[in-house]
Amino acid sequence: MSQKPTSAYVHIPFCTQICYYCDFSKVFIKNQPVDDYLTALISEFNYYDIHDLKTLYIGGGTPTAISAEQLDYLLSNLEKQINLEMLEEFTIEANPGDLTPEKIEVLKKSAVNRVSLGVQTFFDKQLKQIGRSHNEAQIYESIDALKAAGLTNISIDLIYALPNQTMEQVEENVRKALALDIPHLSLYSLILENHTVFMNKQRRGRLHLPNEDIEADMFTYIINELEKNGFEHYEISNFTKPGFESRHNLMYWDNVEYYGVGAGASGYLDGVRYRNRGPIQHYLKAIAEHGHSRLGEDILSKEEMMEEEFFLGLRKKSGISISHFEAKFGVGFEERYGQIVADLVKDGLLIHEDDTIRMTKKGLFLGDTVAEKFILDNDD
Repeated sequence: MSQKPTSAYVHIPFCTQICYYCDFSKVFIKNQPVDDYLTALISEFNYYDIHDLKTLYIGGGTPTAISAEQLDYLLSNLEKQINLEMLEEFTIEANPGDLTPEKIEVLKKSAVNRVSLGVQTFFDKQLKQIGRSHNEAQIYESIDALKAAGLTNISIDLIYALPNQTMEQVEENVRKALALDIPHLSLYSLILENHTVFMNKQRRGRLHLPNEDIEADMFTYIINELEKNGFEHYEISNFTKPGFESRHNLMYWDNVEYYGVGAGASGYLDGVRYRNRGPIQHYLKAIAEHGHSRLGEDILSKEEMMEEEFFLGLRKKSGISISHFEAKFGVGFEERYGQIVADLVKDGLLIHEDDTIRMTKKGLFLGDTVAEKFILDNDD
């Protein structure tokens, strides 16, 4: 048996409103069996006998869409199971506008020490256009209330390259984000996913998105502006003040194993990537019958594990350690990948320094296309 993972992801699939760009596993909360779901969730957590964790992350959906009592039930039952002495980072996602004083009180007395807020943009009109239910004023109210409760390790998500978004609006969003005085920011470009309102609009020619050049300019502006203001661009979409990296997300990019608990959650255990059943009733039935709800399982070959190491590792500013790669997979890096690395360095997409390969700024904007070069090699 390999060493047990020290990270767990817990999924709360409920939302008070469904956003137009989101394809995550989620349902509208009204008339849902939330109490039954939380009971099943704790039962699945126990099934895996999860105890010694360094990071615990509750995502969604919107974890704060549930009531203060339900939130208290969830957090106190998770805390009973885990070794709080060892827990370094306990993150919960929240939406501005969902954080009532009662819910903040629950967070304050819990072991949660990091809050990730889905802000997306500071423009009220744009928030409406993308299907968000909060407004700009609620962003400031939520952050002030969290800070007042002693929860200062706050991250916000922003989306750029939104429909009809201008460069001036991106600059304004960055300015307002910096003014919040928080230690972590995640900035994602809009990606169109199937089965979303935005994808349907796009297919009907009714979605006007910035072109790739403007998007590249937005990306460059964001990086430069945040770095100027003391943030480190430590992963493609993530920026941190020193010491406030998301430890949980670094675990994904370091390609280590973790538990995934909840409807539609994914996990990675003993070399197997698995996905839980998504529909709530299917999930409840599976937990009642089997204790877990694993639906799809993917046993990774060594080749696939190596591919994932590139896809995930190259997202980080620190890149990939060649000696770590060789030790992990027992392969000679230079003879296998030397030529690919040399070509990417020549194209200005990779930097090869001592024991490390990492992306240039140009490489980061092209993201996965750089990592794909390492895969084609494996298929020869």
